[in-house]
Amino acid sequence: MAADLGISPSYVNLIERNQRPVSAELLVGLARTYGFDISRMGGADTDALFAELSRAFADPIFEDAGVSREDAFEVAAGNPVLGAAVVSLYRAWRAAEEELNATRVAGNRATEDPVEEARTFLHAHRNHFEEIDQAGERVFADRAGAALFDALAARCERKHRLRVRVLPAEIMAGAWRRLNKHAGEIAISETLDHASRTFNLALQLALIEEGAALDRIVNAFKFETDAGRRLARSALANYAAAAIMLPYGAFLKAAEELSYDIEALGRRFGASFEQIAHRLTTLRRDGAEGVPFFFLRVDAAGNVSKRFTGDIFPFARYGGSCPLWTVHEAMRTPRRIVTQVIELPDQSRYFSIARSVMSGAGGYGAPHVERVVVVGCAVKDAHRLVYAKGVDLEAAQATPVGVACRLCERPDCAARAYPPIRRRLVFDEHRRLAAPFSFAFD
Repeated sequence: MAADLGISPSYVNLIERNQRPVSAELLVGLARTYGFDISRMGGADTDALFAELSRAFADPIFEDAGVSREDAFEVAAGNPVLGAAVVSLYRAWRAAEEELNATRVAGNRATEDPVEEARTFLHAHRNHFEEIDQAGERVFADRAGAALFDALAARCERKHRLRVRVLPAEIMAGAWRRLNKHAGEIAISETLDHASRTFNLALQLALIEEGAALDRIVNAFKFETDAGRRLARSALANYAAAAIMLPYGAFLKAAEELSYDIEALGRRFGASFEQIAHRLTTLRRDGAEGVPFFFLRVDAAGNVSKRFTGDIFPFARYGGSCPLWTVHEAMRTPRRIVTQVIELPDQSRYFSIARSVMSGAGGYGAPHVERVVVVGCAVKDAHRLVYAKGVDLEAAQATPVGVACRLCERPDCAARAYPPIRRRLVFDEHRRLAAPFSFAFD
């Protein structure tokens, strides 16, 4: 080629490596020597890719990178495969941003998400607060053998001059718990079951005795909104109540003895299924860790009202759960535990336990909400659970699930509700597949 064009081989090498420009004279020589249309050098494909790259690089996220239009043209002309990959990545990022912004819009004004802020706070601490756990163990140890509710009521009166009263619903006026400092009393609704009464009393005691610690822990974390900070403090207060009802050392010992049987643990500690399941996710004390669990609570509409990843399960920040998960079967079989081995698209496998729970005050006609609580762990840890006894976890057929429809890229899922945001939809009017959406992986 160098001989044909009358230039040196090293100059051809530099041109091919985009280290020397192609002059007009050289372009004419190429067309004359090899007989091709010179207009092909600036084809429509290159122009379209250049336009797409220019739009992408104009985004504020590239502001500090200093990418110019000349850089965009060089990529489009010199390495179109890389340019197309950059454009695809940018489109996926924009789609994800638009979905997130749509979720955050309240009225016509974009807002931060305080719920997600509180979840981020818990995740940053691995849902474990050693100082709070130690305080809970001290309170539990002070009960002197009495029933926990009675011991907490006695502590409130002895240390804080607050009498505990269980009152009828009409007097509570819709409240489950109320502190009346003027009257010197803590009122608990009689419509609550025993586990909920104990939890609410423990929560009120934690707010009184551990308020300074709650503030110190929460204020050490950076929040964008005051609502996020308040939600995080509320979550931490609930953690403190659980630390009193289910003291770390005794609870972990019982969990290991009972092979993490949630219902058996509930009977031993006088706690509900959800309280036990939630507490299982907090067993992260250095040198005394339990099975690493994740936690999920879902309502009948598929809304996720509470979740904790436990650093092992990649929950989607927004949206519901996969319809192939037995989370939804558990709603159809009240109070029955449903187990399942699931596999994510990355081939990671988990063992999950799901059961429906009822929340709300008791009594005929009283409002209540039915939800499903799920706890799970990696398959490698499932042999420690009573629910996996006799199950060949390695040979068990795993249900292929996704994190959420918009993030799942399984092409053959008939249960899919939305196409994946990172893929291009493909339409064929003359072919109908079981899956509701077809999409390309290019």
